[in-house]
This record gives sequence, structure tokens and C-alpha cells, in this order.
Amino acid sequence: MTTATYTFLDSFCGPGGMSLGLEQAGFVPGLAFDLDEWAVRTHRHNLAGECIVADAREVEPRELLERLGVERGELALFAGGPPCQGFSKQKRGAHLGDARNDLVARFAELVRELVPRTFLFENVAIFGQKRGRPYLRFMQEHLSEYALFPHFYNCADYGLAQTRERFVVVGVRRDQGVAFSPPAPTAERWRTVGETLAGLPEPPEDYSIHPDFPNHQRARVTALNIERFSHVPQGGGWRDIPEALRLACHQSVDTSRGGWPDVYGRLEWDGQCPTLTGGFDSFTRGRYGHPLQDRPLTPREAARLQGFPDHFEFLGTRQHQRSQIGNVVPPPLAQAVGRELLTCLRVADGLERPRRRSRRVNAALDDQRELF
Repeated sequence: MTTATYTFLDSFCGPGGMSLGLEQAGFVPGLAFDLDEWAVRTHRHNLAGECIVADAREVEPRELLERLGVERGELALFAGGPPCQGFSKQKRGAHLGDARNDLVARFAELVRELVPRTFLFENVAIFGQKRGRPYLRFMQEHLSEYALFPHFYNCADYGLAQTRERFVVVGVRRDQGVAFSPPAPTAERWRTVGETLAGLPEPPEDYSIHPDFPNHQRARVTALNIERFSHVPQGGGWRDIPEALRLACHQSVDTSRGGWPDVYGRLEWDGQCPTLTGGFDSFTRGRYGHPLQDRPLTPREAARLQGFPDHFEFLGTRQHQRSQIGNVVPPPLAQAVGRELLTCLRVADGLERPRRRSRRVNAALDDQRELF
């Protein structure tokens, strides 16, 4: 089989979830950048290819191309997941004035200036709904030379024990003469939390990092909170805590309605984890309690639930690690989408025969028509 090299540039790269997945898919890492210095250090520590600290709003496309050693229009793939906090469900109405969302427009501008053969834009699922519609239309209007393929993905379909939903827009330059098909689920069944965490020993009691597992370190939790959590069964939450032990704000709440059911939540060993955030090591922030032990998840356990191998070490303080792990693009999802993108490029280059779309894929594409 004829081989060819397909290089990618990863913008807003974070610690490297997208980069790791694309490399596993067969792409060659060329360059990555992010404004977060500790995320860049983690990227450099674990992955090949150059990674630099850079602000997407100020970075010069010409400099990026020079570092990559390619001309405008030659780059195989430009990827990125601009910060999505402005689209948080908790920030109702804030998206229109949130400066972080200007980076979505900047991503589109970089596509226009770099003219890659393909691009991959990843964001939270809500971006593909009403709040993100103006930005999707902006992309459609400003990237008319690309065929756009938007799709919703549930990470549990791609090997994670986590029902994290993401929205991905793949762009294929029209002169490539090929179309992208969303990858079929790679998981025959959804993986469980227990299967993902199995084999990990308990983190040291003295709060040190486990000598054999990077980032496997327990959080410091008060004795009272541990006692509260000890009453919570798998799948339960604060409502299972005896009233006398509950937080004051929970003692006056009608347990039949209202409240945040995931607070003090314990995961189910035979179930899936909800979307992980940067607050995963505190069960007061969501359903992040270990299914069997009376403690929150460790960064290593959270990294496993995000699809990272155990040798991938996250650098920085615990706060840095939480942010990197909670906001990362899960590598298995990036790998699945990357494989389909690589197939597109190889078909365009005459190295593979085009594949017929299944009825399932055609139906999935039809479902996306109203997104714009």
C-alpha cells in the first residue's frame, strides 16, 4: 500500500487530547499551540511534534506555516477546540457577550488564512443547538470554499465510560472532491466505570502521588464530608445523607423536587460517568465520588475516564491538572474522527477507493441538515 504523510496543526491544543487521538489515527504531529503554559508543558512532556505557547488572537498564520514547513493550502488538517465556557448551560444569555466565544470566529479566520485541506472543529454539544447557531452560520458564510459536516457525538459510543456529548464540525475543502462521513461507533457496548478503573490501586493515604501511576493522588476532604458521603449508595446523591448531616442549604430543600441531585453523587461501578469537568475531585461539585471508596476521583482516574493511557502525565499544580483533564478533547473521539478524515484525504489523493455510505450514515447526515 502506498504511504503518504499527513500533517496536522492543533490549535487550542490543551494538554494534547486532540493531538494524541489524531496521532493514533495516523496523522503526523506538526505543530500545536495554546495560551495555557502548563497545558503546553504537559503536551511537550508526553507527545511528539513542536508545541508552543501562543495566543490564537495574535498568532501569525505565516509563522505557523513556516514552522510547519508547508505552503498556504498544503496543510492536511487544521484542528482545534476553542474554549467553550461561554456556552455553559449555567451561563444563560451570556454567550453573546462572552469574549471567549470570539475565539470561534478566530478559528474560522485561521482556516481562511491557512487554507488547510481539511479542518476539525470540536466543542460542547450545546454549541450545535440554538445558542451556537449564529457562530455556525458565521462559519458557513466565511468558509464557503469548504463543505461542512456537523455532527453530535456521544463519547460512550467511542470507548469511554462517560456519556460526554460533543459537537464536531468537519470541513473538507471543496476542491478535494470528497465527502466526510461521521465514524460509526467503535464500541459494541458502552464501557463501564468499573471496567475503566479496574486494576488501579488505592492512592496513598498520606496524599502523596502513587509511585507507579502518575497523578494518582487523593484529594484532601474533611472528615465531616467523608462521613456524609459514606451514606451515599452507588447512583445516589445528597438526598441519601441523613438530614442531620446535610449541608444547611439541603436541610430545607424538598427532596422530591429541586436541588442538584448530582451533588455528593457516587458513580455506579456498572454504569457510566456523566460529563467530567474541572471539578471532578470534589463530590460537592457533582457526581464525582468513587463508586466503591469514600472519596472523590483522583486525577489519574479522571484521566482514564477521559480515555488517556496511564503513562500520560499531567504537569502543574492540582488545579492545573484538574483544568487540563476536565477540558480536554477525549483522545478516542479524536482518533475515530481522525481516521475518517485520513480516509477522505487518501481517497482524494487516489491512495484508497471511496467507500459507499451505509444507510445509517446517510440517515445521520440527513439529521444534520437543519443545524445551519
